[in-house]
Amino acid sequence: MRSSVPGSQTHTAHRTSHAVFLVFDLDGTLIDGYDAIADALAYAMEKFGLRPLPPARVRVLVGHGIEKLLESAVGSARAPEGVRLFRERYPRVAIEKTRLMPGVPAVLAELSGRGHEMAVASNKPERFSRMILEACGVGGHFVAVAGPDRETPTKPHPAMLLRLMAGAGTEARDTVVIGDMEVDSEFARAAGCRVVLIASGSRTRRELLDVDADALLDTIGDLPGWLRRPAQSRKLPTES
Repeated sequence: MRSSVPGSQTHTAHRTSHAVFLVFDLDGTLIDGYDAIADALAYAMEKFGLRPLPPARVRVLVGHGIEKLLESAVGSARAPEGVRLFRERYPRVAIEKTRLMPGVPAVLAELSGRGHEMAVASNKPERFSRMILEACGVGGHFVAVAGPDRETPTKPHPAMLLRLMAGAGTEARDTVVIGDMEVDSEFARAAGCRVVLIASGSRTRRELLDVDADALLDTIGDLPGWLRRPAQSRKLPTES
């Protein structure tokens, strides 16, 4: 398989007929990159004479793309320059201040070994996502890494996901999106896909309970077990 997703890099892989296509979010799902994002955001804000946002506030704002992040932090009028400043700083700190979420290498290796093709769809620019995944040693697991560009809107618009599926030669019924917040659910549902949310990133388990999803997991380590279950039993667990 070789994908033609705009703004993505791909390699050839083969998926067994029974294995669903897995599309992962990045920040809060595969990586903890909040320190790097906070650093780059603080750099941009300080150039405008503004005080950096508290880390907890940055964490909540992450997930909707750099443009919206900067609009929230410095205002819409200064956002374009803020984006430029963010992108100036971020590559300097992205690798040093980003780490994989616990259990990610083992989970990706297991899923790859089962024949799942996997991709990443993030509102982070593709070049940043690819750089981080390669530096963390897991880039080789993904057949495509997609991000927004001039032709591809940010999530929750489904264009990114639809193009990933087209490149993989799969359909919505055979695709599962894995993320950590509402935008990932909206993204998946807009393309008619199933979605698994993991309470590991920008939202707590309680905050995710009312979000439309096929499963709500505590850690990514729970994902292989959920995927092993018969499709009809993959239901969202209720809160006791």
